[in-house]
Amino acid sequence: MKLIVNIIFFSSFIYAHKVGGSGFLAGFEHPVLGFDHFLAMVSVGIWSAQIGGRAIWFVPATFVGFMVLGGIIGMSGVEIPLIEVGIAISVFLLGIAVASEDFIDIKIGLTFVAFFGVFHGYAHGVEMPMVKNATLYAFGFVLGTTLIHILGVFIGLFSQKREKSAQFLRYIGAGIAGIGFHIFITFVPLISIMIKMKV
Repeated sequence: MKLIVNIIFFSSFIYAHKVGGSGFLAGFEHPVLGFDHFLAMVSVGIWSAQIGGRAIWFVPATFVGFMVLGGIIGMSGVEIPLIEVGIAISVFLLGIAVASEDFIDIKIGLTFVAFFGVFHGYAHGVEMPMVKNATLYAFGFVLGTTLIHILGVFIGLFSQKREKSAQFLRYIGAGIAGIGFHIFITFVPLISIMIKMKV
């Protein structure tokens, strides 16, 4: 029991997910202050800029669209287990995408972006019934996510102008992947306990 409490407390400290609030501000703060959300979303923007062309806006738009879908699922009360584990994996894989630059097939990348967009949206959606104004909350987290994507796009476009900065950005991607892996392994003991409880 102590182990579970420690994991939950530690993971809550990492993600800084706030429940409740006035609506818009609570929704806006969730992706901006949630460390895992922020890293995943800025990675989406950077990777789309690395690919270039229509992907610069199409990739982030895909994430936002499926994030909204995930939010609706979360708000409806449908239970998705280990949602934070999925978010941690998204940080890991999106970091790898940035580190790999444009070597990942765009169709495969978009599939992962859409899939993990649902996970991030679900994390927002489950909080919506707890806030005073769910509509403003939804607008806040969509706007916050969009702005982080735009930040990532500008970082990617700026870095692509010089070979050294583009290479450094790939190192940053590797670092983000490392953080995602670290977040994931914090949940391994909890996953093991949950599996044993079901056996």
